[in-house]
Amino acid sequence: MADNLNAFMENQEVQEVNASKKMRIAIVGTGGIAHSHMHAYLKQPDVEIVAGCDIVPGKAEEFFAEFGMTVKCYTDLDEMLADETLALDAVSVCTYNRQHAPCAIKALRAGLHVLLEKPFTVTTEEALEVMRVEKESGKVLSIGIQPRCDENMIMVRDILRSGVLGKVYYIQTGGGRRRGIPMKQLGKTQTFINEDTAGLGALGDIGCYSLDVVLNGLGYPKPLTVTGYTSAYFGTDPNYCRYVEMGGPELYKEFQVDDFAAGFVRLEGDIILDFRISWACNIDTPGDTIVLGTKGGLRIPSTNCWNGTIGGDLVLYHEVAGKQVETVIPQIFPKKGAPSNVDKKIRTFLDACKNGTKAPVPTDQILYNQLILDYIKKSADAGRELVVDIPEI
Repeated sequence: MADNLNAFMENQEVQEVNASKKMRIAIVGTGGIAHSHMHAYLKQPDVEIVAGCDIVPGKAEEFFAEFGMTVKCYTDLDEMLADETLALDAVSVCTYNRQHAPCAIKALRAGLHVLLEKPFTVTTEEALEVMRVEKESGKVLSIGIQPRCDENMIMVRDILRSGVLGKVYYIQTGGGRRRGIPMKQLGKTQTFINEDTAGLGALGDIGCYSLDVVLNGLGYPKPLTVTGYTSAYFGTDPNYCRYVEMGGPELYKEFQVDDFAAGFVRLEGDIILDFRISWACNIDTPGDTIVLGTKGGLRIPSTNCWNGTIGGDLVLYHEVAGKQVETVIPQIFPKKGAPSNVDKKIRTFLDACKNGTKAPVPTDQILYNQLILDYIKKSADAGRELVVDIPEI
């Protein structure tokens, strides 16, 4: 996976795509994130968007009209998957969190490749069921964590894998927003803040990203125990909701998920993970990402509002000839006109489907990411530390 992604990054400016056979794609769920998928797909010469599905009548038609397109639209996923005239190859699942698992399972069983938006699922049990069906189907299932494609995040990964830090024993990661609960206008579906649609709040929305930054670089060690904490002091505050952008005075009555979460996780290899994430808190950021090792430490500056990259230059703390020194590793800025991280997410998914290679962001890694998110919530609800149980797939 890493080699495939590196090859793409190195050759992105000269890469030629064989467009003689187009992949036929459908979009499942036509809300906010589906727009970024569509913009990226439309840049790919070997893609044809042929269908869309959304449970809200008329929503899919409105979505494609924004792009000047007329495609077959459905309100029932089973009906779309049963329509043989579509001759689909793959789907992007862009639904709200609670529908990630059901939609991915149906598409895989229909013999389609799946790009599944983050978070993987809401619960561990859902993730395991998806993986069982994935294994049976033999199809590509990739999780939409596009910061994997960011050049700065790849640099972080390579530093962690290089061994320059020695044995890593402590990680502080997280970040988030001072004010940034994704609320929408009153009267519209509040899919980010309702329990029955989202299941997870800041934890699932941006927590999965910050976990992946460090765990991917360390080879995704297994979580062993989790002590979790969640709160919703801002989302349930009428004074906050009255003034949030795109909000309204009654939204606090609908808020049912976390707007802040923290976890203390023991990982295999005697590694401690200290995690915190926020949609809203009374500080500019819950903190930089810090990785401590026996030979060096790495500081990864947080952004003020999570945007899939780093907030400044990396700093490596180490010793040279017995002297304590700091090496500044400059932040990389994208070249003008270069593919976005979402473009790369879509392209690497398409390449895996066409070439029969492993998913760029495979489920056997993101399962551990999902376990941590799920167990933070479960531990917070139980009020105690939990031992992580990882059943066989």
